[in-house]
Amino acid sequence: MAETIFSKIIKREIPADIVYEDDISLVFKDINPQAPVHLLIIPKKEIATINDISKEDRELIGHLYWLAGELARDMGFAEDGYRTVMNCGENAGQTVFHIHLHLLAGKPLGWPPYTDRMKQA
Repeated sequence: MAETIFSKIIKREIPADIVYEDDISLVFKDINPQAPVHLLIIPKKEIATINDISKEDRELIGHLYWLAGELARDMGFAEDGYRTVMNCGENAGQTVFHIHLHLLAGKPLGWPPYTDRMKQA
């Protein structure tokens, strides 16, 4: 896999506003936030897309989602609600080919497809 900006952040070659780290994951603030809270939760293991996740990675992926819930509770927005998103491929908006879970919170997060269906009803 080609080196990405995320692998450079993991190696501390590029600065990031890191909010959490453990042996297998790293969490930092998105440089282009789409909500008041916009964190990226990444595995330290390089996996390009969701399509590249192996059976052996199941525990790692579960850890990323578990961590999202822990951060939501610790930061005080779990009860208000939050969104997690992992894009897969260019057509889905993936721009860095190292899987990452977006954690967004701090404002109401609408869902345009749902809103569009409601307008048609």
